[in-house]
Amino acid sequence: MPAVFLKDRSLLFVSGAEAQSFLQNLITTDITALGPDEARPGALLTPQGKILFDFMIWRDGDGYAIETDAGQRDGLLKRLTMYKLRAAVTLSPSTEEGVTVSWGEDAEDVRDNQGARGSQGARGSHGARDSRFAKAGVTLTRRAGRHGDGAEALYDALRISHGIVTSGSDFALQDAFPHDVLMDFNGGLSFRKGCYVGQEVVSRMQHRGTARRRVVTVSAGTALPETGTEITVAGKPVGTLGSVDGDHGLAIVRIDRAGAAMAAGTPLLAGDTPVSLVLPAWSGLVFPASADEASA
Repeated sequence: MPAVFLKDRSLLFVSGAEAQSFLQNLITTDITALGPDEARPGALLTPQGKILFDFMIWRDGDGYAIETDAGQRDGLLKRLTMYKLRAAVTLSPSTEEGVTVSWGEDAEDVRDNQGARGSQGARGSHGARDSRFAKAGVTLTRRAGRHGDGAEALYDALRISHGIVTSGSDFALQDAFPHDVLMDFNGGLSFRKGCYVGQEVVSRMQHRGTARRRVVTVSAGTALPETGTEITVAGKPVGTLGSVDGDHGLAIVRIDRAGAAMAAGTPLLAGDTPVSLVLPAWSGLVFPASADEASA
């Protein structure tokens, strides 16, 4: 069973009597629906509905642990502090570096035999199941600190194969809506709870069905070009290549334009490389074959 240490991930903790209401009114995730030892994706949005910070969140005793890119953590902490005002909430960064992800048939046993996290006490002593991978039929747990030495490329290959994106590699912050990265299907975006920052925009996209950019897995007969390469149809861009693992990768594309091209038999290219695109099966999405179908 692989156990991979992700050195560029970091945690911060949100605790206090008003921790739940504080987060519930800010982020996209419905944290009241979080199951025991369940990690869900989430985001703090701009007022225009785009992703300002993305993260995973799970319960940590009476509070919450938020896992994000190490380069985002201080900015996220600063933004949460700005919203805190007089709320009975404590925000604290982890003293441990990195996060370990484990997956496979023995992941449950690993969860049950994890030790405490040193100075943080019992916090994070149980791995949290990543709901994004659960949607794809994979049991993957996340916990703070170094608990494995597997190559990070193993984790990247796993998430690429299942259509699970990460900011920086697959999309730029402040440039993507939650729908673009499938948060409306992976448990990270609630349409039932009350207002939160950017909620009006994403709710309008949901009810009008205007989401056109979606995550796809990309494959080719040869090695794919580098991250950032445009995917085109007849010379016109439809998306951008994200994470790459040999001849497989991820991209966020206009599925209406890609679907119309596929229906017409028009080649899709990543740079000069012919590619095939597939929507993640767990999303239930299909490519529309025409503009009329895309707007239906």
